Amino acid sequence: MSASRLISDLKSQASARHASEQQRFYKTAPGEYGEGDVFLGISVPKTRKIAGEYRNLTFDEIEKLAKSDFHEVRLCALVILCNQYKKSKELKKKKAIFDFYMVQVVKGRVNNWDLVDVSAPTIGQYLVESNNSMPILRKLSKSKDLWERRIAMIFTFAFLRAGELEPTYEIAERLLKDEHDLIHKAVGWMLREMGKRDPSLLRAFLTDHSKVMPRTMLRYSIEKLPERERKMWLVRSK
Repeated sequence: MSASRLISDLKSQASARHASEQQRFYKTAPGEYGEGDVFLGISVPKTRKIAGEYRNLTFDEIEKLAKSDFHEVRLCALVILCNQYKKSKELKKKKAIFDFYMVQVVKGRVNNWDLVDVSAPTIGQYLVESNNSMPILRKLSKSKDLWERRIAMIFTFAFLRAGELEPTYEIAERLLKDEHDLIHKAVGWMLREMGKRDPSLLRAFLTDHSKVMPRTMLRYSIEKLPERERKMWLVRSK
């Protein structure tokens, strides 16, 4: 089992037509958020299947994948890392995986919304189990890097699943004035998930902030509320 063999297996599934579609979908043109990203043209289920076959790769081999120019190769690295995290029983091993993941984040290798969303909810579980995790979330939320800010928000999904709602509330507040649409969507999504667990807390957030929330963020956050209430919040926010 090696990174080079995994990459060969991925390339055997490549499709030029699908790659072209992915280039457009993930906004890879100059000036777009995914500028310069390169795709092989492989479906996510196929990528996940191959990742499962290489689930025991070492960090050194996973890093070779994470450094790849090809999007699906980096995705494979993250899926393997998540699979290893889920199977880890000891906090020491979980910390090693979290620290390795954060190295990849800082080096700019977790650099599209799907890469963030497939990895942060799982790797973020380490923060739930560790002490004093809020400084990490706050630091990421202030980053100049779009993906680090999105990771800050999506990390809080792990807290929501554990029944801890305050991290989502706080990081959402910190990102209220963010100018990027992908942050608006991430914040709205996490607020919606928070609202599923505690509708009154979502309503408290909306009461305080709906008038300044970007429209996309607001729409995402109220998606699961009754239609009549959704209309009320949209009118109130104008």
